Amino acid sequence: MQISAPWPALSRNLVAILRGVRPDEVCAIGEALAEAGFEAIEVPLNSPEPFHSIERLVNFLPAHILTGAGTVVTPQDVERVADVGGRLMVSPNVNVQVLEAAARKNMVTMPGVFSATEAFTALGAGASSLKFFPASVLGVKGIAALRSVLPGGTVIGAVGGISETSFADYAAIGVKTFGMGTSLYRPGDSAQQVSKNARRIISIYDEVIAK
Repeated sequence: MQISAPWPALSRNLVAILRGVRPDEVCAIGEALAEAGFEAIEVPLNSPEPFHSIERLVNFLPAHILTGAGTVVTPQDVERVADVGGRLMVSPNVNVQVLEAAARKNMVTMPGVFSATEAFTALGAGASSLKFFPASVLGVKGIAALRSVLPGGTVIGAVGGISETSFADYAAIGVKTFGMGTSLYRPGDSAQQVSKNARRIISIYDEVIAK
């Protein structure tokens, strides 16, 4: 079994989810995110021309920014993301073939899980981290219960229905990794609006997680 690249040492474990972003706007938005302090960005593959957007971000942003794709559901998707330089693979589900394909490309992987069975299957397939999704449905208590049986050191991300107002509740159970979607970016948002959202989120993250 090949193991995915380890979860990187980011200044903040925040993943920007740019669902719906267009290639012509992605660099300005990516720059706004990087300047605010985000170091991980995913472009979901159900966005317009997602591989073009990912390639633009990879070529435009500093090398330390972890850039890649979300909603990755096939090994062929993995290959295309890798071909344009993406290093992050986020999926809504656990597909061992997808995880194996990403591991062969030395990608950082974050498959979506909702149960202990899915979580252990993902870890057994070498996942870098786990995305509890949708976190708002599973809830803090559900994630806390599942986290208690997972191996120590497992990187757990809460994604789906998460905003900066959620940070304190999840931090109280030891979850410090979050995927930020509509609270950060909605299709049509300007780079200026994204910058404002990102700085607000970063400020609250730093206040809560630094405690």
